Amino acid sequence: MPTALHRPVLKAASLYFAAVFFCGFVLGSLRIFVLLPLMDELWAVCLELPIMLTLSWLIARHLTRNRKDLYPAAARLWMGIWAFGLLMVAEYVLATNLMGARPSSYFSHWATPAGAIGLAGQIAFALIPFVQRITRS
Repeated sequence: MPTALHRPVLKAASLYFAAVFFCGFVLGSLRIFVLLPLMDELWAVCLELPIMLTLSWLIARHLTRNRKDLYPAAARLWMGIWAFGLLMVAEYVLATNLMGARPSSYFSHWATPAGAIGLAGQIAFALIPFVQRITRS
């Protein structure tokens, strides 16, 4: 990635992560406290995921609209990669420090159907800025 793109990409990635993480925190709380008592975790995640991906799409579009420094596909790809990295660190810290999960259980959850779908959604979150760019050209 060219040096000139570092600052705008990191700023956009940080804003993208923060906005989507906030939405995920709110929706995740609703999933845990409202949906999980009523249904299986897999169904709760399947209900939450399309909402999160829609919000991610709208947030990424807003952050990159009319931004020449974020126009190159590589800049969009790096934006998603950085945002994904921030998301993974934040979720790990939240799960292990605030929710009391052990590191091994945090990672092993990805092997469950609900965990795998959640991880796939997070990977999709990372690719959204890039997909928006390549589908507009």
